[in-house]
Amino acid sequence: NTGPLLDGVSEAVNEHDLSVVSVLSGNRNFEGRIHPDVKQNYLASPPLVVAFALAGTIDIDLTNEPLGYDPEARPVYLRDLWPSDAEVAEAVRASLSPAMFSQRYASVFAGDDRWRAVSSTDAQTYAWDDDSTYVKRSPFFSELGHEPDVVTDLEGRPCAGQAG
Repeated sequence: NTGPLLDGVSEAVNEHDLSVVSVLSGNRNFEGRIHPDVKQNYLASPPLVVAFALAGTIDIDLTNEPLGYDPEARPVYLRDLWPSDAEVAEAVRASLSPAMFSQRYASVFAGDDRWRAVSSTDAQTYAWDDDSTYVKRSPFFSELGHEPDVVTDLEGRPCAGQAG
């Protein structure tokens, strides 16, 4: 998180030069998003975030090592918690229907009132405004014509890559 760490954690990290990590499911893992004392960040699915949290470490083989132990001291593995394909399919079947999507997306391309209020033209291509300070035409395509160049003989040229 971007909030403070528990009391004493930052001090211990800095005093012992620890390399601590986070496991998060959001794609906003840009520099500075996580607490500055957390130097490494791993992106994972939400269930794997929970699995690593239960294990209390990222130094674990989630396939072969237990995440922890139950009250009778028996090991609990990720496979014990992870739903089967059949369980996921049943949850989807019980929770979703095609009608839900048909209703929700029936007018998806119509837009809301604000979208419909945006003025536009019926032109086939975008009308570039050379004076715009927001949107500029890419210079990479200015030299390209409407027809591709004629392919010339490649015999004797070095191979860029070979697979197989």
